[in-house]
Amino acid sequence: MSRDGTKRPQGRSQRRSVRILGDGCAALSLAARAAELPDHDITLVRPAGAPAAAEHIWGFWGGAGLEAATRLARASWTRWAIATETDKVVMTSAARPYFALQRSDWTSYCRGRAAAAGVVMLDETPAMPPAIQQFDSRPPPVPRGMMLQHFIGLEVRAKTAVFDPETAILMDFRVDQSHGMHFIYLLPFSSTEALVESTLFSPQTLAEDEYLAAIRDYLARHCGLCEFETLRRERGVIPLGQLGRRDPAIEGIGGNGGAIRPSSGYAFIFIQRQIDNAIRAAGVTGRLAVTSPHMRVDLAMDAVLLTVLRHWPERAPELFLRMGKALTGDEFARFLNGEADWGLRLKVVMAMPKLPFLRGALRLVTNGGQAKYARAA
Repeated sequence: MSRDGTKRPQGRSQRRSVRILGDGCAALSLAARAAELPDHDITLVRPAGAPAAAEHIWGFWGGAGLEAATRLARASWTRWAIATETDKVVMTSAARPYFALQRSDWTSYCRGRAAAAGVVMLDETPAMPPAIQQFDSRPPPVPRGMMLQHFIGLEVRAKTAVFDPETAILMDFRVDQSHGMHFIYLLPFSSTEALVESTLFSPQTLAEDEYLAAIRDYLARHCGLCEFETLRRERGVIPLGQLGRRDPAIEGIGGNGGAIRPSSGYAFIFIQRQIDNAIRAAGVTGRLAVTSPHMRVDLAMDAVLLTVLRHWPERAPELFLRMGKALTGDEFARFLNGEADWGLRLKVVMAMPKLPFLRGALRLVTNGGQAKYARAA
């Protein structure tokens, strides 16, 4: 019998020792659910030399299995917008709000749940105890020349009401497009406070001043905000594409296990889905089985889109505006959450201009179905 009184399948060992390298979102999200794995002894190991955790906001659309995250979220919106120099689309969904979750709130919650379930948390030492199963959540190496989502964000406070607290701005392309696909991401926490990010999709990052100048110019031109207080700053670089594991000999999880959605950089929702699937597998076989949370067809579509954005970034505002206009808010959320069926995928395809995607697909076929990069330094 297991600790919860249920009968174990025949042939299963008494206990399974599981070690997780890393203490970021994926590692802690799995450790937080240790109570659902009564036959497993979980140890979380913080690698030597790991950088200090920086505060971030993770965005995601609500859905099944995300109840804890939605309760902890700092804010949510049932309206979100995409804007270009010539047009704008606003989508709504009462069933699938867009949530903003602070990293520190989630990791604190996970640490508490993990400790209550008996998870052991250690710093890495040269001689670690053996484990039946080991997962590596540390970031994998990123090849030179890979498409990146890179950004700097400022959480700002204005003296007067300048933001619409009812509408999140997912993409506002009314910024300089000369360095690749570039947009402002703005999450209004109130009429006077917001997170404002200058975000680019391109293979090269920029100097810090260029992101900050874009934010200042946007706030002045489109919000009438020339003076503001900076409450916090965040910065990120997210690889967009399929990556190999950090260590091929160790099973990956999170970004090191293919959880990042290549076309958007969204990871939080897919990490939770990856862990859901692994825990279900353990309930059947006794072994945590971590696999990619993405459908192959979605990865193929993402690869074509990234090829288009790399070679023809000037088309980006039109492409995302078309998608926003073609889909309802619920459909948009489902598509970006990786919950699309064939009908929804077809709806997205039909909304897109065909020539750039045919050219992008041809480039991929010529390259053997994937982009080619230099090895990481």
